[in-house]
Amino acid sequence: MHRNCSTADAPKDLISELGAARQEGERLFAALKPEAIYERPIAERHRVIFYLGHLDGFDSIQICREGLGLKSPDPELDALFQAGIDPDSSHLPADTPADWPTLRQVQGYVARCRARVDASLGQAPEDVVYMALEHRQMHLETLAYMFHNFPYEMKNAAGRGTETRSQGSGFSEEWREIPAGEAVLGRKRGGDFGWDNEYEQVRRTVPAFQLQRHKVTNGEYLRFVEDGAPIPHFWARRGGSLFYRGMFEEIPLPLDWPAYVTQKEAESYAMWAGKSLMSEEQFDRAAYGSEDGHQPYPWGSAEPTPHHGNFDFKRWDPEPVHATPSGDSAFGVSQLVGNGWEWTRTVFGPLPGFEPRKTYPGYSANFFDGEHFVMKGGSPRTAARLLRRSFRNWFRADYPYTYAAFRCVEE
Repeated sequence: MHRNCSTADAPKDLISELGAARQEGERLFAALKPEAIYERPIAERHRVIFYLGHLDGFDSIQICREGLGLKSPDPELDALFQAGIDPDSSHLPADTPADWPTLRQVQGYVARCRARVDASLGQAPEDVVYMALEHRQMHLETLAYMFHNFPYEMKNAAGRGTETRSQGSGFSEEWREIPAGEAVLGRKRGGDFGWDNEYEQVRRTVPAFQLQRHKVTNGEYLRFVEDGAPIPHFWARRGGSLFYRGMFEEIPLPLDWPAYVTQKEAESYAMWAGKSLMSEEQFDRAAYGSEDGHQPYPWGSAEPTPHHGNFDFKRWDPEPVHATPSGDSAFGVSQLVGNGWEWTRTVFGPLPGFEPRKTYPGYSANFFDGEHFVMKGGSPRTAARLLRRSFRNWFRADYPYTYAAFRCVEE
């Protein structure tokens, strides 16, 4: 889709969504105390100050400079805040706080970028505005898991909200039969907005398989740990007890919450259990397949609501794996969308017909390196817009920070 925005119809929804994403970002940054702004909670990522400028800088660059050909008054700051990083552990950033502009300078840059964007929305190509919106929404999740790693004394507990605790045992052992059928990956060109790695659409036959109804829980993963595996990044051991490192506090390990792990840890667990991880095709079949064909969400065609799952900033942390049965798929599988991305065994790569976006050529292509794996579904911090069937996420197999869970298959 590539038509100009008009303030008379659809852009009102776009403007509203962009405003909501900005507000969610302000809420997120408000969860940090001022002394955290120049810190780096994750070694592989920029300092927080970069992201403070990056979100609105990206909007201005893509909408005003690239989309409309408007000259920017801040070319040096644009270059500084334009691109993020995804290094492996052998190429970590080495900048210091002194290498960055002052907070006041960054706030001034953000205000100028936002003013230019707001003045340009009525003329900008609609797909460019969608790209900026979804880029911001994706960063809201990236920033959440980054901030998750700050010491609690650097956070404002007032932003936490109220979240229920769980008391379950965490053991389900329920399996669902997924009948043979067709997986539909990607999407056709010419419809609503999609990222470059979502094209083109391809249909593949998937043999029948069995799938765990629920994501592997902390309680189930604990048996793997007791058999000698190391504890995941989100766990902490205090004396003889295990805790979950929540966004705003440590709590006794909730056994019926999904286990957030790396792809390597998920693969190791599956091998230990004599099973395997889902492929991207198996995920699609289990999540969106039905006896009648395909549906846009696991539960059908209804728009996502909090009753369907833990997503769209519903919570800071997970909830029990059995908490939202109304979001079950047509084949009776729970929480395929929300409460934690689902690791697959599929290496991230292009679908047939892939073409990089001219204004953002490295979005996907830079990661077609055999070291990143596809994740599907969504987490508590995934915006509802990104829950579409064709959306593909990806991370390195050993990256421990993401809100990523898994379940096993029998083939």
